[in-house]
Amino acid sequence: MPDFNRITSNIAIWHGYDSAVKAELYSSCLGTSGGTYLIDPIHLRRDALDELVGSSPVVGIIVTNSNHHRASIQLAAQFSAPIFARHETFLDEQPSQLRQIGDGDEICAGLRLIWIEGAASGEIVLHFAPDGGTLIVGDALINFEPYGFTFLPAKYCSNQKEMRRSLRRLLDYKAERILFAHGTPILSGASERLSSLLAGDL
Repeated sequence: MPDFNRITSNIAIWHGYDSAVKAELYSSCLGTSGGTYLIDPIHLRRDALDELVGSSPVVGIIVTNSNHHRASIQLAAQFSAPIFARHETFLDEQPSQLRQIGDGDEICAGLRLIWIEGAASGEIVLHFAPDGGTLIVGDALINFEPYGFTFLPAKYCSNQKEMRRSLRRLLDYKAERILFAHGTPILSGASERLSSLLAGDL
């Protein structure tokens, strides 16, 4: 079981290797004035989870696409918290805790959900406004070797060209950092890095 790392006073990440999918899986935690949100959560040691959450109630689990169910249903039950996701994210069996989201919905002050088309089914990106802004990405962007910071490879996309067009919407949101479901976070100058990536795609 992994431990967690604090990125800012109200943002943390943790990660672990999943041999079933042969990939390193990253999860994020956001602390807001209304409570804590867990994004694409994998299991975390109980003592680490208690420390991560502290006295703040867990008020939501956010799942960024249909490949990222991970421990979301178990943690939603543990904390009696709703799961926020697009309808397509749980097509086979929708959990009772599911709260379907709309494109551009703000589920609390400063936390907005942005639909991305053409990547994995149900793909969303979160924008968390405090502390210079943070983007939290499902699969549409990755940052690990041998690829580096780039787009999800075409073989994993439903339509990579559409995904790349859709990602241009993120330029409307200021971001100092980007957190990934797969890959090392970018902790400074994220908007500039993203702008450069998308500029090379014109």
